[in-house]
Amino acid sequence: MAEAAVKPPALRSVEEFDLDPTHLDARLKASSTPFVARGLAKSWPLVKAGLDGGGADARAYLLQHARDRRFEVNIGTPGEGARLFYDREMGMNFQMGRAALSDIFSGIEANLDKPDAPAVYLSSIEMRAYFDGLYEANHADLPGRETRDSIWIGTRTRIAPHNDIPDNLAVCAVGRRRFTLFAPEAFVDLYLGPLENTPAGRAVSMVDLADPDFAKYPRFTEALESAQVAELEPGDALFIPSLWYHHVEALDPFNVLINHWWRETPRFLGDPEQALLHAILAIRDLSPEARERWKALFDHYVFSGGASAAAHLPEGKRGILDPLDADSAGRLRAFLLRALSQ
Repeated sequence: MAEAAVKPPALRSVEEFDLDPTHLDARLKASSTPFVARGLAKSWPLVKAGLDGGGADARAYLLQHARDRRFEVNIGTPGEGARLFYDREMGMNFQMGRAALSDIFSGIEANLDKPDAPAVYLSSIEMRAYFDGLYEANHADLPGRETRDSIWIGTRTRIAPHNDIPDNLAVCAVGRRRFTLFAPEAFVDLYLGPLENTPAGRAVSMVDLADPDFAKYPRFTEALESAQVAELEPGDALFIPSLWYHHVEALDPFNVLINHWWRETPRFLGDPEQALLHAILAIRDLSPEARERWKALFDHYVFSGGASAAAHLPEGKRGILDPLDADSAGRLRAFLLRALSQ
């Protein structure tokens, strides 16, 4: 008797609020899980251009603000669909290029009605470096946060589940988006791919959410049990906390997303993922006994918070065992750079 197919569970919706922009800051401070802010950006000129005149007016608006420089663009294989991912050899199933934004938009327009049109995706374009006045007219007010602000432009695309280190306010400006979110602890059930060979700099789930292979990835059913979904219309925003995994689908022929990223920690502190990579280089392939010793040291100095490691030392004389500031972090960074260059 054939084994019955696994039926994916129904996903619950992300919590939603109808937020006035002046109340966004308070909601962000009170939230440690994702939420949707309906209509947060409904007054943005870019949102209005897309709603009033569709993709054509939105593209015209973006071109009015675009600087005279070449934009990086990812172009999929014609007829291969919207999923930007690995190919069979674990290379990428898309090509990267550079062109003027007007030429990229001309290519999109020439293929709008073609069923085998290649996916076109401009990912994480820094707004203030590539556009004049676009950020000033189209951004969320996030007081007290040093944000990195980027724009994502393209046709229908599907981006595999991945996470980001910063907190993220993702604003759907043109077209519709669907996000499927997984909590940070779900990583073991997402079957992540390589850490260094990735489609866009982040490890991604190898599972195709449109057609999950539960025989190959059986624990993915556990990830789906707690997954959440958010359907965004133009003007809606989604808060994605640090390290939450998200699968992103751009659903219309032309789509624009604006991201505001920020970290709660000071800029002078390091990137935890770089520490993970260095630990793979320095610790993972040691003997089991040696790994256990280093695990105990990491717990003592790092994961415990480090208070007991410094308690017996005179205050002010603890070096990097004291809380880091910009000066001590800079000295530690310089030491590591010298060590790694040898």
